[in-house]
Amino acid sequence: MNAEFWHNRWQEKRIGFHQPDVNPLLAKYFTQLNLPANSRIFAPLCGKSVDMIWLAKQGFDIVGIELVESAVQAFFIENDISYTIKPHSKNSDIKCYQGTLSGQTIALWAADIFTLTSHDIGHVDAVYDRAALIAMPPELRLQYSQQVCSLSQNSPQLLLTLNYDQNERAGPPFSISPEQIQQYYSAYYQIYQLEEESSILNAAPEMAVTEPVWLLKKK
Repeated sequence: MNAEFWHNRWQEKRIGFHQPDVNPLLAKYFTQLNLPANSRIFAPLCGKSVDMIWLAKQGFDIVGIELVESAVQAFFIENDISYTIKPHSKNSDIKCYQGTLSGQTIALWAADIFTLTSHDIGHVDAVYDRAALIAMPPELRLQYSQQVCSLSQNSPQLLLTLNYDQNERAGPPFSISPEQIQQYYSAYYQIYQLEEESSILNAAPEMAVTEPVWLLKKK
């Protein structure tokens, strides 16, 4: 990952990818994962997403990973959640911020996702990927998908992507084709497309964009 690029985006507050409201597709389709209460949801490249607030209020614990530490801090501060900070046992530059909301634990790692292991983040029951895969350049996507599978032990995923004419705009967020979804995940999952609705890119509102919703179930 280009760490400098993302640090600059957050520092300059060029974070059009951050949505102030809960993603309606999360609320509509999360029950498709069929999870019991207190399941633990993994949110890769989570930023300061309020989707994590929604998940906690539905009775789920969250573990997230975010490259930019200031985004992790902003999540807890802006949502008035007290937190503790625990450094990684082998790398003091990596930290885990942890707090509680509605009785649920929210643990967010400030780290490069490729530096952590499943031992670090602990047990995961499902993955919610709204803006992580589409943030990855093509050369990193296969490695990213394999890392998420490794961190989650191939837990089921609710995956939101974007699809648009890549000749009109270069990401991020990047366009992901159905064929690429198969390439990245078919070795581990049965793949189901639940919906594909029209969407808008803040940086290019005139473009024709769709937002597919995928359910990935372990083979």
